Amino acid sequence: MNSDKIHYAEITISAVSPSQYPNDGLPEIVLAGRSNVGKSSFINTMVNRKKLARTSGKPGKTRTLNFFNIEHALFFVDVPGYGYAKVSNAEQNKWGRMMTEYFASRDALSLGILLVDFRHVPTEQDIQMYDLYKYYDVPVLIIGTKADKIKKSKYNKHESIIRKTLEIEPEDKFFTFSSATREGRDAIWEEILRYTGDEEQ
Repeated sequence: MNSDKIHYAEITISAVSPSQYPNDGLPEIVLAGRSNVGKSSFINTMVNRKKLARTSGKPGKTRTLNFFNIEHALFFVDVPGYGYAKVSNAEQNKWGRMMTEYFASRDALSLGILLVDFRHVPTEQDIQMYDLYKYYDVPVLIIGTKADKIKKSKYNKHESIIRKTLEIEPEDKFFTFSSATREGRDAIWEEILRYTGDEEQ
């Protein structure tokens, strides 16, 4: 798969239960992060589209697992954003059950991506999401979004804070990313394709 020439990228299904998950057998890359971390912008930048994943005016609105088929080679699985204050406890519990159900049952799950705002200290929910990945033995890439808002001279400081707060394990890589400048896109694709067995030639 050539990540510079992505011709096919479509949402296949918005699933709420395992019976609705695709059965194509393609590797699945989970994308998780806070409601306002820039997940939709990340997806759109990665697949060279402007509106594949829509940014919602109402954070926390997405309550399904959205499966995006990329080049018939892999799925991006966009999970509901977390950490939005107006979401009720019942909704949060429902989210937790849906996530646990997916992680526990999904053989196709190849890689987890945790998007955190590069400008800020990770939240308690970010820590819990990282721990959820680790509990289910999912390899993780940590991606600091909105990197264009930080001076390059401050990168090491911000990365160090994120690593310490999440207690990132040595095997889990960290990347900076900006949807505005496309910083990090190629390096992140290269890493994703290592986990899907589809390295670019």
